Amino acid sequence: MTEVPTAISGEFPFEKKKVQILGSQMAYVDVGASDQKSAVTVFLHGVPTSSYLWRNIIPYAAEKGRCIAPDLIGFGNSDKVPGAYFFEDHQRYIDAFLDTVLPTQAINLVIHDWGSALGFNWARRNEHRLAGIAFMEFIHPIANWSDLPPVMVENWKKFRDPDTQVGRSLLIDQNVFIEHNLPGGVVRPLTDEEMNAYREPFLQPEWREPIYRLPNELPVEGQPENTWSYAKKYMEWLLASDKPKLLFWAKPGGLVWEAKAEELAQRLKNTKVVYLGEAIHYVQEDDPHTIGRELANWLPLSSD
Repeated sequence: MTEVPTAISGEFPFEKKKVQILGSQMAYVDVGASDQKSAVTVFLHGVPTSSYLWRNIIPYAAEKGRCIAPDLIGFGNSDKVPGAYFFEDHQRYIDAFLDTVLPTQAINLVIHDWGSALGFNWARRNEHRLAGIAFMEFIHPIANWSDLPPVMVENWKKFRDPDTQVGRSLLIDQNVFIEHNLPGGVVRPLTDEEMNAYREPFLQPEWREPIYRLPNELPVEGQPENTWSYAKKYMEWLLASDKPKLLFWAKPGGLVWEAKAEELAQRLKNTKVVYLGEAIHYVQEDDPHTIGRELANWLPLSSD
């Protein structure tokens, strides 16, 4: 008998806490029982989302233990701060957040988009604290623009145009990442409730600097040099590491296409691979319940 799919809810059923990090407030979800001995599961989102992205997945993992899901600085309910929101800025905030909220506990990372770059780069430097790492539609060094879907290439080259203000106009004035890229990265239509939850942190153009900056940091064809270098290093670490891994992928995907997923399935050690079916980039919005169930069944309990 075929199981009837569970509905995808737009409700965000969590209260957020706030913590002072590097002089600013970061918001985060903190649910599930904690016993200090078991690994804590940390969810890291990317652009232009927030912890809202994980709303249908966290309840599965919370049955196994404590779950933390921060809003990156400038995103969700975290503070907007002066600055350019470069990758290295976000890394400083995430490093400090984890040092403050989870100073000693083992951690399971569940990561997506720019949250994957931040999570992989943290894990590379803190492997002794890592229990396991689950990832989907993640940031990796992209050797050629032609590896990406043509529509994505056309849009992102406009976002990254160094000689004009086209990128800033599209991302800040016209808010295209929220209004077009986000729903375009989901197979099903997002509801008004869901779209409004994603819009809310960026209602004013001056709040959209984080959405502009990180697309310009995507490591493609060796540029920008700093994020390309970080991504090369953490992918080398990932391929060498024996830590438990859980890779989700979908067709057609966005950042992770079928050939890339198959390559990783062959090369990664100690890795379970889960195919999600039809989805694009924001796989959590198309198949959160498969992700949640598979995650809960896989979660390592410690960093041993």
